[in-house]
Amino acid sequence: MAGTGRAERPEREDPGTAALKCFGRQLKLFRERAGLTQAALGRQIGYSDELVGSVEQGRRVAQPAFIDAADRALDAGGVLAAAKESVANARYPEWFRDFARMEAEALELHAYDTMVVNGLLQTEEYARAVFTLRRPLLDEDVVEQRVTARLERQAVLTRKPPPLLGFVLDEAVLRRTVGDVGVMRGQLRHLLAVGGLRNVDIQVMPLAREDHAGLGGPLTLITPKNGRTVAYQEGHGHSRLITDAPGVRAGAARHGVIRAQALTPRESMNFVETLLGES
Repeated sequence: MAGTGRAERPEREDPGTAALKCFGRQLKLFRERAGLTQAALGRQIGYSDELVGSVEQGRRVAQPAFIDAADRALDAGGVLAAAKESVANARYPEWFRDFARMEAEALELHAYDTMVVNGLLQTEEYARAVFTLRRPLLDEDVVEQRVTARLERQAVLTRKPPPLLGFVLDEAVLRRTVGDVGVMRGQLRHLLAVGGLRNVDIQVMPLAREDHAGLGGPLTLITPKNGRTVAYQEGHGHSRLITDAPGVRAGAARHGVIRAQALTPRESMNFVETLLGES
C-alpha cells in the first residue's frame, strides 16, 4: 500500500490478517450463542448485515463503535471490546504501522510519487485496482482489507485542525491506466476535487522537464504531532523510515527542488482538466 500508494513488501499472511479472522470468529460465536442472525445483529447495533458478515469473515476492519455496540448487544462481557486495539492495528501491514500512525497525526505531509497516485488521493476503484494488480497476487480478503484501510487513512485530508498537505505526482502517474479508462477518469475528477481543498496542494512534474531532482524515486516527508520531521522512502518491495537529521535534511532539500521544478498547483489542476478532456 503503502502507503500512500506505494509498493509493499512481499506478502505472507500478516499477523494483522490473522487477528481480524480471529476477531471475526469470536464475533460469530457470540452472535450464534445469542441466537441472532447477521441481519438481526446488524439491526440491533445499527449496521448492515453485509458489514457484520464481512467482519466475521475477516474481510473488514471493525470500527471501535461497531465493536462496543456488538459487545453490549451480545453480552460479551468486554471480550470483544478488549480486542479493539489489535483490530485497529490490523488495518495495516506490520511494517507500515509506524508510518500510518505518524501520517494520521501529521501537522504537515509532503510527498512525491512516481508510479501510482498517492494513497491519500486514491479513489476506492483506483485503490482496488492497485491492490488487485499486485504480484504475487493478494487474497481477495487482503485486497478488501487494504482498500478499506487506505480509504480510512484519507480522513487526514479533512481532519480538524487541517494539516498542510502537498503532493507532487509525476506526469507518468496520471497517464498510466490503472484499472481501466473509467477508473482513471474517476481518479482524475477526484484529484480536481481534493486539489480544491484549502489545505491541499497538488502539483504535476512534467515528463518534459529536463532538470528533475526526483529521479531517485518516491519520497514522503512528515512532521508529526509533537515530533520531528521524518522522511519515508520506498523502492521495489522495500521501505525505509529515515529519522537521522542529515538524512531528513537531504530529503527535504531534494523535495524542495522537486516542488520548484513541478507545475504550480493552479497549472497542475489545469493540466489534470486537460487530461480528463482527452480521456
